[in-house]
Amino acid sequence: MRILIIGAGEVGFQTAQRLAQEDKEVVVVDTNPAALKRCAELLDVQAMEGSGSDPHVLMQAGVRDSQVLLAVTDSDETNLIACMFAHSLSPGIRKLARIRNDTYTSFAPDFLQRTLGLDTVVNPDEEAVRAIERLMAVPDAEDVLEFAGGRLKVVGLRLRAEAAVTGQNLAELRQHPATAPLVVAAIFREERLIVPSGEDTLQPGDLVYLVCRSTDLAPTLKIFGYRSQPPASALIVGGGDIGLRLAQRLESTAMHVRLVERDPVRCEHLSSVLHRTVILHGDGTDQELLQEENVGELDLVVTLTGDEETNILCSLLARRLGAGMVITRISKFAYMPIVQAIGLGHVVNPRLAAIDSVLRHMRQSKIFSLSSLKTEDVEVQEIEVEDGAPVTTTALRHLLLPRGVLVLAVLRGKEAIIPQGDTVIRPGDHAVVLCRRNRIAAMEAAFGATGQRP
Repeated sequence: MRILIIGAGEVGFQTAQRLAQEDKEVVVVDTNPAALKRCAELLDVQAMEGSGSDPHVLMQAGVRDSQVLLAVTDSDETNLIACMFAHSLSPGIRKLARIRNDTYTSFAPDFLQRTLGLDTVVNPDEEAVRAIERLMAVPDAEDVLEFAGGRLKVVGLRLRAEAAVTGQNLAELRQHPATAPLVVAAIFREERLIVPSGEDTLQPGDLVYLVCRSTDLAPTLKIFGYRSQPPASALIVGGGDIGLRLAQRLESTAMHVRLVERDPVRCEHLSSVLHRTVILHGDGTDQELLQEENVGELDLVVTLTGDEETNILCSLLARRLGAGMVITRISKFAYMPIVQAIGLGHVVNPRLAAIDSVLRHMRQSKIFSLSSLKTEDVEVQEIEVEDGAPVTTTALRHLLLPRGVLVLAVLRGKEAIIPQGDTVIRPGDHAVVLCRRNRIAAMEAAFGATGQRP
């Protein structure tokens, strides 16, 4: 497969890196020589300088020989124009655009598809808000993923020393009298990923990813010493696009919401479009302001400014003042391990969310959901099992799955099955699978990918 990526920024670079690891032929186009140099030196891709909105550049980049075009620059307009010319120059090419402005997508149903032949739109801001909502639903978790329309949860919990299950191996955990059906998908221990077996032991400080039915979440949290109690009050720091979008979403709930924004003009706009949210003009890193707003009594603080350093400082202040839960927006991938090391476990990365969405639409198989865990090396997919797939030939205990691949759940109709050794996967099932990124091709072969997408 040949893939043309317009944009060598963080989203373009990370997407190119992952696709190149899957042995795809990747061409990256950008106007920034430094960004292209980074791609050429660090990735097995072809880098070309030029504008993706220039049809001559698209032709030179081989748009007619490519099966997919990913327009992921920071400019909505550049992305749309690139897709427009690609549609004209190569009508059969699949086109995906990164679009943040709702004006372009809400004008009329299917407008972009009809006029530009656009196959998929990815909105990083919307993906970030969805990630925040998932975290809010399980405040004690550091990461929350949903599959099967929310019927299945993958929850990342930091293991406490006093938890009843600390020190148990996974085989013992499955036999715990209070344990609802669950699977331990992954363990992160000192930033090292462990794809577990029954003999692995749970240790204090582990970040444990559990898979369970949503209806079993409360008892599952209980045995790990946590409880599920969504927040009733929140402070949003930063009234940009993501902050506004989140506030609008929360206004449909009973939650009491305040929003801090330093730009007075932006505050006026926020006041005109938000109805139940209290708008505060000020700096989220101002400790006096945070104390005046009784941050220590709030259930939730979300820092969503466009500046990572501001978000980190504000989150640390809120945590020190006693806020119940703190969620931090981070866009720079290099900062991810740093913020976790200083104790900011709840992190939302809009770019990572966008990349996951891009990859979901890129894979050979029929993928209905895809999320990366707290590393770039592993992801969880909801994948449709095809007729004749090797995984349908015998029970799970007898399957020789590729190393680094683990079946977490089987979705059959409206039923979410937490698998046992005697579980048999059937054609048409949706399997929720954990997979190391360097085993994607082997995983797709096992579940019967036959190239449903180009």
